Amino acid sequence: MTAQGETPSGKGAGDENFPVGSWLMPAALRPHIALFYAYARAIDDVADNPDLAPDVKIHRLNEFAAELTAQSGADPDYIKATAIGKSLRSTGVPAQHCLDLITAFKQDAVQSRYDTWDDLIRYCLNSAAPVGRYLIDLHSESRDAYAASDALCNALQIINHLQDCGDDFRDLDRVYIPRNWLNEAGSAAQAVNAPTTTPALRVVLNRCLDGVEALMATAHTLPLQLRNRRFAMEAAVIVRIADTLTADLRRRDPLAERVVLTKPRYLWCGLSAIVTLFWQRILGPTRF
Repeated sequence: MTAQGETPSGKGAGDENFPVGSWLMPAALRPHIALFYAYARAIDDVADNPDLAPDVKIHRLNEFAAELTAQSGADPDYIKATAIGKSLRSTGVPAQHCLDLITAFKQDAVQSRYDTWDDLIRYCLNSAAPVGRYLIDLHSESRDAYAASDALCNALQIINHLQDCGDDFRDLDRVYIPRNWLNEAGSAAQAVNAPTTTPALRVVLNRCLDGVEALMATAHTLPLQLRNRRFAMEAAVIVRIADTLTADLRRRDPLAERVVLTKPRYLWCGLSAIVTLFWQRILGPTRF
């Protein structure tokens, strides 16, 4: 039975661009990763539910936060917060990463436009970066890896925004494309509701992808910063997926089609990334 505080969308790990707690990760940590993902999915679904008023969304998200940090008892309406709370206490991972996600999704409840690229990045630092930081802390890795992890997670978030820009506008009236860039190109936000990308909007999408590539320049350093080999392989695969999707979004129209990787290309990203990481560890770093 679904907890009443949740509003499940039906999305799961298979709907993500990247592997979630895959076999590459240490087996002992996978249950904790699954609990974190289930929690993140639950609060994201609350924020994205078009049938809930903003004040109701914020109330429910506040309840998730309260239950997350509760030391005793369990609210049956927020069971995923209870579960990740217990996991955090058993692993010693700070709750702040989960609370930062709450901050981002409360922002989603009341904000639908972003004026500048810097505004969008500040949002991503709460909506995406905490995922990588959680994994770094769970694996007891150095927090020196936060910068590269933040860059990768933020890049993935923006890639997802570009993939879903039409649906986000139609379903949620959200546009995660900098308003000042749209204005400079002579494009309205409503252009994402067209069946194909206009020349002006294409200019803005490419500018966003320029920003993604700048983030990826930092993200490429992440796999070799990680001591845990399994975690490093997972990071390498995700880096390769992000690079591939960025290139695809350059040449394909996200309004005319869903720009995603086919299963064979997804598998090729995984295999090629792992082989590259293997040789990098032997011969020294090269660009992913």
